[in-house]
Amino acid sequence: MSIAISDRTVPRFGAPAPLIRLFGWGVLAFLGAFLVANVLIVGWGAPGLAVLWSEGRIGSVAGVYALAAAAVAAYVALSPMTSLRWDAHIIHRFNLYVVRACFWAVFLIGVVDTAIAFLRAEQLLAGIVGDALATQLGLSRFVGPYVHGPLILAGIVLGLFTRTLGVHWLALLTVLAELLIVISRFGFSYEQAFMGDLVRYWYAGLFLFASAYTLHENGHVRVDVFYAGMSTRRKGIVNAIGAVALGIGTCALILSIGLNGPSGIINSSVRNFEVSQVGQMGMFTKFHMAVFLAIFAVTMIVQFVSSFFEAVADMRDEPGRRESAAIQH
Repeated sequence: MSIAISDRTVPRFGAPAPLIRLFGWGVLAFLGAFLVANVLIVGWGAPGLAVLWSEGRIGSVAGVYALAAAAVAAYVALSPMTSLRWDAHIIHRFNLYVVRACFWAVFLIGVVDTAIAFLRAEQLLAGIVGDALATQLGLSRFVGPYVHGPLILAGIVLGLFTRTLGVHWLALLTVLAELLIVISRFGFSYEQAFMGDLVRYWYAGLFLFASAYTLHENGHVRVDVFYAGMSTRRKGIVNAIGAVALGIGTCALILSIGLNGPSGIINSSVRNFEVSQVGQMGMFTKFHMAVFLAIFAVTMIVQFVSSFFEAVADMRDEPGRRESAAIQH
């Protein structure tokens, strides 16, 4: 899947739209501040906004939100003639990078964690790395930060130097992993829990991470009666309302529940480095699956903001309208 978005001509300047841009960039700024605040609250025990408000004082979390709001106001004020389509373009390009980095991280972690799980299951790990390190590699609290952490950083770096999403490669690897299970089970009567874990791990990453790009290409199934016959302006109105009310609202709900303090579904799984019930016979990636939900919601919100800018530009009949190559449903 080749990404050629940078090849198309995107008008950089256009008619001013300060309120629309303040809203869109404000959503992204609030999202970023929310994620940083979540780390401060869960990781360092900083008081949340509710506590600060009730106690009438200012803390680091409040400062993060204030800084984000100031940055948005400054950016919009200093770039009044930037077109909505250009904003949508650069937001989408950033989102592509995030998804690329996630795909690389999932690929690297899948390969390395599977290898470690295989050696654990076959009791070969101690003979290769020694008893002390083998014991550590049997603990998810060690594997998470000291094995997965560097691999995630490697994925972030590799995402900078690649120009494809890697969706088709991850899909192929998922199929091959499932094929390996079938061959080993029926051909050699051999199967371990980590083999199924790998398929689920890559499968979840494939669909949750690719959703934002699919949204950009209008590739999600759309069943409609009236939309196809609407004018460009009316389609823009429908898309703008849908992006905010349905898209951003739904993903914000996912984040508000999953990242609701230390006891949130996503936060608690990551804090405990949760693993599956099979323990050392499987991969140490169950807590990653919880993070996948957060990555899905974040990348979708970012893409919905990009779509919102595009939709409003369509409403205003601004030049540079992007024609999706995806099949309309």
